[in-house]
Amino acid sequence: REEALTILKDIVVSNHYIFCEGFADWTDAIQAAAEPLRADGIIEDSYIRSIIENVKEYGPYIIIAPEVAMPHSTLGGEGVHDTCLSFMKTEKPVVFDPEDPSKNARLFFTLAATDNEKHLSNMVALAEFLLKDGAIEDLLKAQNADDLMKVHWKYSEQ
Repeated sequence: REEALTILKDIVVSNHYIFCEGFADWTDAIQAAAEPLRADGIIEDSYIRSIIENVKEYGPYIIIAPEVAMPHSTLGGEGVHDTCLSFMKTEKPVVFDPEDPSKNARLFFTLAATDNEKHLSNMVALAEFLLKDGAIEDLLKAQNADDLMKVHWKYSEQ
């Protein structure tokens, strides 16, 4: 599937990535992870607040694998103007549940969606990419956009 192979490249080309040291708490991390999309006018603050409120209410449902979070709110949520995703990596783990280290995350893929079909294909493409052997480990080592592109090319050739 072609989409799985372009997801990182699209993030780099659209400048929707950020590398951070760490955060005092998970709410700060979610705000930072969403910032590239907010800065481009793809989402508004209300959407970021909605993600944070949902995690407070439902727990860290956004953790999709060890070390990996996918912040998102409801489809067609308030304050979303396009279907897109951004990437953030932190050096220090972000703690969502102090009692459960398996809910820590260092890789954040923030999803925004207005188009259901494109949104689902983004989620599937991201999942397919993350399931590739070594992909998460390689992303955890990435320090900049060049590293993201190296990961993109490495897995595009498989």
